[in-house]
Amino acid sequence: MASMTVPDLHIDSLQSLAQAEVGCDFQIRALEGPGCEQLRNLGFCETLRVRKLAGGRNLICSVCGTRLAVSRDLAEQVIVSSLIAS
Repeated sequence: MASMTVPDLHIDSLQSLAQAEVGCDFQIRALEGPGCEQLRNLGFCETLRVRKLAGGRNLICSVCGTRLAVSRDLAEQVIVSSLIAS
């Protein structure tokens, strides 16, 4: 099965990490906003996989095997899509 590329995705399939469902795996598609440099310093980058572990005022997520807490404001700047089961 061929993997999907960013142009193949419908805009409806994109959401912010803050909006994403807890317990699911996502692929980071874009970092948008004033916190992009801070997010990249934390290890977030385009095409990376992330799992949202907990929601709330601060979100807990797993990136590259490391658990990170990020503010809801920063999580709003991480645009993700659901991973397609292969």
